[in-house]
Amino acid sequence: MMRVMIAGGGTAGHTNPGIAVAESLVKMGLSPDEIGFVGSTRGNEATLVPAAGFHLDVLAGRGIPRSFSVAAVRSVGELLRGGLSAIPLLRRRRPEVVLCLGGFAAFAPSVAALLLRIPVVVTEQNARASLVNRIIGRFAAASAIPFPPTQLPRAVLCGNPTRHEVTSLLADHSSERRAAARQRFGVRDDATVLIGIWAGSLGADSVNRAARELASTWRHRSSISIHHVVGRRNPGALAPLEGDGGLVYRTVPYENDMPELLLAADLAVTRGGASTVAELSIANLPAVIVPLPKAPRDHQRANAMEVVSAGKGVIIDDDDLSGAVLAEALEPLLHATARTAMRNATPSVDHSRAADEVAKLVLVHLRVGGQ
Repeated sequence: MMRVMIAGGGTAGHTNPGIAVAESLVKMGLSPDEIGFVGSTRGNEATLVPAAGFHLDVLAGRGIPRSFSVAAVRSVGELLRGGLSAIPLLRRRRPEVVLCLGGFAAFAPSVAALLLRIPVVVTEQNARASLVNRIIGRFAAASAIPFPPTQLPRAVLCGNPTRHEVTSLLADHSSERRAAARQRFGVRDDATVLIGIWAGSLGADSVNRAARELASTWRHRSSISIHHVVGRRNPGALAPLEGDGGLVYRTVPYENDMPELLLAADLAVTRGGASTVAELSIANLPAVIVPLPKAPRDHQRANAMEVVSAGKGVIIDDDDLSGAVLAEALEPLLHATARTAMRNATPSVDHSRAADEVAKLVLVHLRVGGQ
């Protein structure tokens, strides 16, 4: 019998927090058979959820474009079809509580749960809540939020859930573990400053261009090593730098072991996605954050501001980004004292405990729904 239904998906940024909460629920005594997911036919939950050992139901649906178009009309049609099939699905599965992850894939099952008077708990990943979570949150029993400023009704500060396998690795700040990670990236001494640069799995032209300009400017600085993840759609950025120099500059299309890079690095240059910000916090890694300029409600800037306000990073606007601007932002952070001060700063929330905190909130309403 399914007791907890986790609604959402579409992207890893929604799916992985849901899996993290499911793992915590199992740790707290629920059977994997008592937890199920419902997502879309188009999202990566189709592979991520079964691989994690949980059942997945799928409904029709896709994200709705912000401007009117034929695609927008099709999207609304698919959401309506998904909504019509969500109520029979919930009646068949009979969950006692539904966890809404946000995103288009969460909308229909969450609305169905509300209509069937099943308690809904919202969990938001970003500092500025998504449209779906703002709608569902008005009627939800509780809303788990990632940062203090996130505005949702009946909010409980929990952090952003991160997969346990990632959290356990990033939370190990021992010198032995860090030394092993640094060797993995070719850094064999503490004096070398390792800078990790990435902008999601696909990469970003602006970040890649600035990174290469930075590497060219710093080519003779032998005390610096740059590990640049250019993204799968940017093969041209893999070209080696011209000329010789002391700088170690490595480019890869994709980093399969991102937690290792987070452990090994002294500094990060990256976007401000919710999962990235949470992982930076757990790894206690100072960062230069370049928010995605067209993110809905500018949520990446809001995420980044939580890092900056905690004293753990700085922001560069994408429009201002260049090799020279990046060098200016990084230069003060090359000094160990500056990085130590950032590492010693207290974050606004402990993301390493977020999955457990959201799971506890679900269990509270599971008991209510099950009575």
